Amino acid sequence: MHVLLADDDAVRAVALMRVLAAVPGLTLSRLQSGQLLADAVAVHAPDVVIVDMARPDRDALDGVRRVTEANPRPIVMFVDQDDPDFMEAAISAGVCSYNVAGVPPPDMRPILRAAIALFRRHKEAQDELRTVQNRLEERGMVDRAKALLIRERRMTEPDAYRWLRRRAMASGRRIPEIARDLLHDSGKAQP
Repeated sequence: MHVLLADDDAVRAVALMRVLAAVPGLTLSRLQSGQLLADAVAVHAPDVVIVDMARPDRDALDGVRRVTEANPRPIVMFVDQDDPDFMEAAISAGVCSYNVAGVPPPDMRPILRAAIALFRRHKEAQDELRTVQNRLEERGMVDRAKALLIRERRMTEPDAYRWLRRRAMASGRRIPEIARDLLHDSGKAQP
């Protein structure tokens, strides 16, 4: 596992690096001074990002948001003080694991594993949602195409569906693609 460490406190960073160095099979990269988090993630392609902050910082959340948008990764955040509003903002920005901890840091293995598992589950849920949304959009398009055929060609609903299906089979395409083309050609592609 490759971990990228972004921190703003030298003492905490050294302590965290010692803890991480003791984890077998883990390689570690560190955000360089002045380097943007999103740029470091693009360069190092870590499996997990650890953001270690002495004080909650809104600018750091912008960096987390950029990573989440451009190159999503599990992100673990450590802060020194509990701040419920900042925690909500951090999770909204893409943080998978928000931890209040001092020096020395806790055992990292369960925290990293939990962050990765939460990230994967969230990504699966997003992918499932996107799939369902696409199916609903396709179904709506097929229904609009059938309604067009019923209205303009005076077909029954089963005949309209058979017409779409025959066109799809003849062209080696999917029914929603045929429906989209039909609606586009008639100027009614929008719902």
